[in-house]
Amino acid sequence: MKNKLSVQPYKGTRDFYPQDMHYRNWYFQVVRSVIESYGFEEYHTPLLESYDIYTAKSGEEIAHEQLFVFEDKKDRKVAIRPEMTPSVARMVAAQIESLTPPLRWYSVANFMRYEKPQKGRLREHWQVNVDIFGADVIEADLEIISIISNILKAFGADQKMFKIKLNNRRFFNDVLKYILKVEDESIRLISKVVDKKTKIPDEKYKEWLKEIGLSQQKIILLDKIFSSTFEELVQMMDVDSNGIRELNELFYLIKETGLDKFCEFDFSIVRGFDYYTGTVFEVYDASPENKRSLFGGGRYDDLVGMFKDFAISGIGFGLGDVTFQNFLEIHSLIPEHIYKKPIVLISRFHDVPLKEYFKISTLLRENNISNFIYFSPDEKLGKQLRFAEKKGASLAIVLGADELTDKKISIKELKTRTQITVKQDELISKLKEML
Repeated sequence: MKNKLSVQPYKGTRDFYPQDMHYRNWYFQVVRSVIESYGFEEYHTPLLESYDIYTAKSGEEIAHEQLFVFEDKKDRKVAIRPEMTPSVARMVAAQIESLTPPLRWYSVANFMRYEKPQKGRLREHWQVNVDIFGADVIEADLEIISIISNILKAFGADQKMFKIKLNNRRFFNDVLKYILKVEDESIRLISKVVDKKTKIPDEKYKEWLKEIGLSQQKIILLDKIFSSTFEELVQMMDVDSNGIRELNELFYLIKETGLDKFCEFDFSIVRGFDYYTGTVFEVYDASPENKRSLFGGGRYDDLVGMFKDFAISGIGFGLGDVTFQNFLEIHSLIPEHIYKKPIVLISRFHDVPLKEYFKISTLLRENNISNFIYFSPDEKLGKQLRFAEKKGASLAIVLGADELTDKKISIKELKTRTQITVKQDELISKLKEML
């Protein structure tokens, strides 16, 4: 006997059955409504990109370990996109002369990374990406933080459930330069280790620091830096810097706008991608069951320069669906009603022509009422109703020969099995009332 093919999807990817799509459509609708309320417009990019745009700025881990890479039939090296930022930077660069900044753009797309599947992390995930281009002012950073807090609030989350942790890459670099006394190349390597600090055992973290040349004394000093407040670090540096000024201004605006209850400074936030240059942030779940980063982002002021000699600032974030669904489930923020759609069954009988049921079905659709006609008139009404319940219908229309003669229609509420009879011209108004 010939072996059957596996019914499992590719490792680290998911099938989305109709029930799953109920959740996904609700989830993205909520997110879209918040983002668009800030005046953002949606864009999209191809699934495939040139391999070069990831080796240039995304970082070694993405470029050399996590990319799905292959050569096309013309021997061009291409990759399945692992993230959106380089792609949207390419789009902006392509038409920068005709665009009118600041640009408020967002997208909803799927991404692939070749990594070990685990809780909150798969090889394929869907992500909402939100970016502002051409606003080299701290108000843009504030707006991004405001959007994040309002997305979480739109799902019913409060300040006890999450925290937006903030840092600044210029400030991070200056702290390592003036307090830890290390050079630029060491700063880049240390940032890679720090980004993994909460994801790896402490022994491995310290061993990694030793491998890149930090002495035991400097590792101890780095631990002290992590436990220090922003104000303490500023005093230890005893110099002025753009990073200090940017963080001071941002935290002032955060307090002025009432967003401070959601935000806090955290020096360990650096973000792993090489292109971040200013404000960086990550959103953390406060639940003891899921104390992890949900998503993050930051400012990348020179990414467009990879494609064209044109300076334009950018700041944004990517919100992945896997970790965020875990957050919503842990905090019981997914309402049951999203899985129940207002669908109406139109039952059938032998003594009524099929065209009469089609008339009713068409009338319902014209009034935005989802419905379906039961295929076989041979089944008893009870069986038709049980089938309708399994399909998620809440109401059933019963039209037999007597109702057709009297120009009336019966509506049965499936949960209670109660039934009312209305005139045909009252059907739509009554259905809308009951649904």
